[in-house]
Amino acid sequence: MFAIRRRHGYLKPTEYTESWPMNWITNYVRPRINSIFSRRDVPENLWTKCDECGTMLFHRELSDNLNVCTHCGHHMRIAPRDRFHGLFDNGIFVEIDVPAPLADPLHFKDQKKYPDRLKAAQKNTGEQDAMLVAEGEIGRTPIVACAQDFSFMGGSMSMYVGNAIVAAAERAVEMGRPLVLFSAAGGARMQEGIMGLMQMPRTTIAIEMLKEAGLPYIVVLTHPTTGGVTASYAMLGDVQIAEPNAMICFAGARVIEQTIREKLPEGFQRAEYLLDHGMLDRVTSRTELRDELVTIVRILMDMPPAIKGDLPPPSANETDNAEAAEPSE
Repeated sequence: MFAIRRRHGYLKPTEYTESWPMNWITNYVRPRINSIFSRRDVPENLWTKCDECGTMLFHRELSDNLNVCTHCGHHMRIAPRDRFHGLFDNGIFVEIDVPAPLADPLHFKDQKKYPDRLKAAQKNTGEQDAMLVAEGEIGRTPIVACAQDFSFMGGSMSMYVGNAIVAAAERAVEMGRPLVLFSAAGGARMQEGIMGLMQMPRTTIAIEMLKEAGLPYIVVLTHPTTGGVTASYAMLGDVQIAEPNAMICFAGARVIEQTIREKLPEGFQRAEYLLDHGMLDRVTSRTELRDELVTIVRILMDMPPAIKGDLPPPSANETDNAEAAEPSE
């Protein structure tokens, strides 16, 4: 029989057999097990709640459906890169370089300095600014595309956005391709003042370059598209398409009601209302938009209808028959 020494004397054999194993399990084994399981990485944001119907949606299912609720069809916001991955064939596209504008020309400061706001938005989104420009193929039809990012300072129209649209139009004219633009903005960027507002006539001239070259310009208005963006390039398309229930306006409904002192109609400034009153050509779900754009682009470019899917390779018999049918020299 043995005993374990402690600070004031020795443990009795019975005390050792009853207390020591329990202390060892409690003080060592259990914390060790807990630390192993607590280190497991649990991914965040596995579920997203639909703002419209409240349904909890698994993130992969939502992503596969282009951020459209599978329960009620509500269109959530989607990043430009995710939109392009769903738009271009096999998700393959090449970004078009956008010239960098003059940084902070007004030295603007509110609660934060303008450069600090830009850095924060760039860190949160991973993008340079509120517009992404790319080229690729949809339904084997080459196009140039622009997409605004509302999560980048409200998608506000800045000098960079103006440069992006000009670069996209110049590339489309150079390559003889149509331009497809996805708008999502709260208006001009106030931190750039008149320099931001100057992008309205500047982008309008860029769109005129396309029309003079006889190239289609298709606009897809997404929620929300407001302010100076609506008053310029967002409403100049040869074909105007909108996503369901998108808010499209210049001034907000509350401002209009306070100005005219009248109650506005139900659904005023929503895509369906604008379609009924002749402001839009189509309202199309995001999940069906790609096929519709392929059809419209090929019609406007005077091209034959797109082939759905890849044709199977010819069999050996078909190849032999084709060679036999060729006239001999």
